Amino acid sequence: MSTSERLIDSTRELLWERGYVGTSPKAIQQRAGAGQGSMYHHFTGKPDLALAAIRRTAEEMRATAEERFAGPGTALERISAYLLRERDVLKGCPIGRLTQDPDIVADPVLRRPVDETFDWLRGRLAELLAQGRERGELDASLDPVATASTVVAVLQGGYVLARAADSAEPFHQAVEGVLGLLTRHARA
Repeated sequence: MSTSERLIDSTRELLWERGYVGTSPKAIQQRAGAGQGSMYHHFTGKPDLALAAIRRTAEEMRATAEERFAGPGTALERISAYLLRERDVLKGCPIGRLTQDPDIVADPVLRRPVDETFDWLRGRLAELLAQGRERGELDASLDPVATASTVVAVLQGGYVLARAADSAEPFHQAVEGVLGLLTRHARA
């Protein structure tokens, strides 16, 4: 792995663990096994490196979701595959946690990939729900856009509840709950 890749990966991990303020250039360099000169050779500073790390995290999140969304099955089966996939619930969502970081939210450049990722996720879920409705898999009364927003809100809220309880159970209950609501709109 190249030095720039190690720096990006280290920054991603530290942002997820500590947030932006808690991620110092020195901590990034130590975790990456890179010197200050290497860091500033590849990146103009911490904000530039953080942006690269956030973009990488967003790309991975979208790719992981798309694997489930593009898979076989009905719209509900593909959404279920996404919601039920294995994840480290107690660490929280690596993108969702960034919305709680005041330094990232206050910086439009750092916030942009976060906003774009949630916009993409809501849009992709809405597409799947609309396809399911068009194919007769889901009830015609289901609103794809509002339902997609609900699914994302439940997922992110599930992470928060799990972290607050120090247990994955609230997350799993939230996912099962939203899947139960979606199933009620499924047509036989």
